[in-house]
Amino acid sequence: MTRTITPRKEDIHRAWWVVDADGKPLGRLATEVARILRGKHKAIYTPHLDTGDHVIVINSSKVRLTGRKAEQKTYFRHSGYMGGDKHIPFATMLERFPERVIELAVRGMLPKNKLGRQMRRKLRVYPDATHPHHGQGPKPLEI
Repeated sequence: MTRTITPRKEDIHRAWWVVDADGKPLGRLATEVARILRGKHKAIYTPHLDTGDHVIVINSSKVRLTGRKAEQKTYFRHSGYMGGDKHIPFATMLERFPERVIELAVRGMLPKNKLGRQMRRKLRVYPDATHPHHGQGPKPLEI
C-alpha cells in the first residue's frame, strides 16, 4: 500500500515563466497559463494546495480570437442597480484594457475560491513586450 504525499511548504519551488501572446489564440493561451498557475505540470501537484509557478504574459494587446468571435464576443458587467448591465465588445476591451482580456480568460479557468485568488496573484500581464521582472530570470514558455 502506498501513501499519499502532501507537499510541505519547503517542497514547493516556484519558477518564473514568460509567455508571448503575439498572434496566439486567447483560449489556448489561457488554458496553458492556468495550468502553470495551478501547478498541474509538476509531479507534486495537489488540488487543495497552490503548487504553481509565476507567469508573465507579454504582448497581450496582440492576442487573437478565431472565427467570428472577435466581432461577437462581449464582456458583461453589472453595476448592481436596475438596468445597470453593460456589454463591452471584445475589440473595445482589447483596445482599452488589453491586460484584462487575458486576466478574465485565465480567471474563468481557475478555482472560484480563496485558492483561485491566491493563484491569480502570480499572474502578471503587460500590453507590450517589456516587463520589469528580469531579475527573476523567467524562462520562455512555448505555446
